[in-house]
Amino acid sequence: MKQSNQKVLITGGGSGIGLALAMKFLENDHTVIITGRNLDKLKKVKQENPEIHIYQSDVTDEAAVRTLAGDVQQKFGGIDILVNNAGIMNLVDAGNESNDLQKQMQEIEINYNSPIRVLHYFLPQLKKSKNAVLVNVSSGLAYVPFAQAPVYSGTKSALHFWTLGIRPQLKPHGIKVIELLPPVVDTPLAHGADIAEDDNLKPMPPEKLATIFWKDFISGKEEITPGISKQLKFMSRLAPKFIFKQLNKQAVPNTI
Repeated sequence: MKQSNQKVLITGGGSGIGLALAMKFLENDHTVIITGRNLDKLKKVKQENPEIHIYQSDVTDEAAVRTLAGDVQQKFGGIDILVNNAGIMNLVDAGNESNDLQKQMQEIEINYNSPIRVLHYFLPQLKKSKNAVLVNVSSGLAYVPFAQAPVYSGTKSALHFWTLGIRPQLKPHGIKVIELLPPVVDTPLAHGADIAEDDNLKPMPPEKLATIFWKDFISGKEEITPGISKQLKFMSRLAPKFIFKQLNKQAVPNTI
């Protein structure tokens, strides 16, 4: 895997996992472009790291993604690495008929539909690169669902299988497909879903995740499973009912 002088686009790069990955690519002499909906977050990153390029863009907005692809092509001549990282996690009680349906649909839109959309518009650029890489950030919960976050778990499982499906399709075009399946990471997303304080899930610092990712990334590994994600993968095959029960001792969230 080429380790420098690549142009990298990271969605959801203003904080958490996306920002940690952005810093790792930046440290290794790549040109880094991050996107996100929150302009204030992006400006703060830019202020602290002037080398990073920022674009306010919404991955759920097709016109915005199309415009982003055009702007990146014009300014940078295309990208070599696309990191589909943007995502949200909501705790949902499926037995509660007063659930916000739109909120659940938005979770599907961001977590699953958007990676497909972003790849679609950046595919021509990746095809032209001599070292093209697509990185999809899913979750260890793609192996074993977390009942308190059923929509999130479903989207990450879907993203996992989509990644497996497109890997052999993109290989003839010279595009390497990598999947990063993080455990619970100590990020705004996890705190927002009220799971970062759960000792059983053992949140991992995003910087540690990025370090593990980088080691496996440069070695050419296609499926990266840091921390508990490796155990979830193994146990989902060895004893799926057991690991599901262990992860879901409390199926319904305390607060929504």
